[in-house]
Amino acid sequence: MNILFIGDIFGRPGRLIVKDRLPEIVKQHSVDLVIANSENAAAGFGITPPLAEELFDLGIDVMTTGNHVWDKREIIEYFQMADGNPHSPARRLLRPANFPAGLPGWGIYEGQKNGVGYAVLNLQGRVFMGSSDDPFRFADRLLEQIKSKIVFVDFHAEATSEKIAFGWYLDGRVTAVVGTHTHIPTADETILSKGTAYITDVGMTGPYDSVIGVKKELVVEKFLNGMPARFEAASGDVRLCAVLVECDDSTGRATRIERLMLR
Repeated sequence: MNILFIGDIFGRPGRLIVKDRLPEIVKQHSVDLVIANSENAAAGFGITPPLAEELFDLGIDVMTTGNHVWDKREIIEYFQMADGNPHSPARRLLRPANFPAGLPGWGIYEGQKNGVGYAVLNLQGRVFMGSSDDPFRFADRLLEQIKSKIVFVDFHAEATSEKIAFGWYLDGRVTAVVGTHTHIPTADETILSKGTAYITDVGMTGPYDSVIGVKKELVVEKFLNGMPARFEAASGDVRLCAVLVECDDSTGRATRIERLMLR
């Protein structure tokens, strides 16, 4: 199975470049499964039900999120409407599984694509992040439930040390651990010793003439004066950042990981 993971889709620029480039990538690389982090799809902060449906319509199979998932409150109702309906598209929009118990939504999706079973896990780190349950032990519990050989993990975290440690912790037990959240792509893609594909951060799909997606002058001004500021999404130098992961259907082990950055 060839899996494409698209890094944090930021605002309208990110959505448009996905619409523009995704069909070409899928065709060129014979992609079977498309996963994307979409927590910044709505002007850089959160995601709305219409935008989730729009991204699904572009050919994304499963979407993950992170600490910005609740920024648009209407997404809560979107999750709630899917309760008891396993076929609702909302079941394919994930929020970190290790959020406090009882919150709307799901952190794991298990399905099939082209006759091959797969699972997607969404977990969030704890270093320099909001409070959540231990992602290491939470991953242990989730993996006990999964039947599929192919398991893809989006680890939404700030600290590189926590991300790398998490990759090593799951090495050989999942197909891939990819980092999101910092919006800065790293160049450390690799196959770990027991067969898990890893990268510390896939990077942002959005405007790079910015400070992690926001108009740079607004962020610079806030660093200078410390005053409250309304951040707005930038629009220049739009790039799509992603990774391609190839894996063995029978074992779930990764055989290749390739980093993409397209303008």
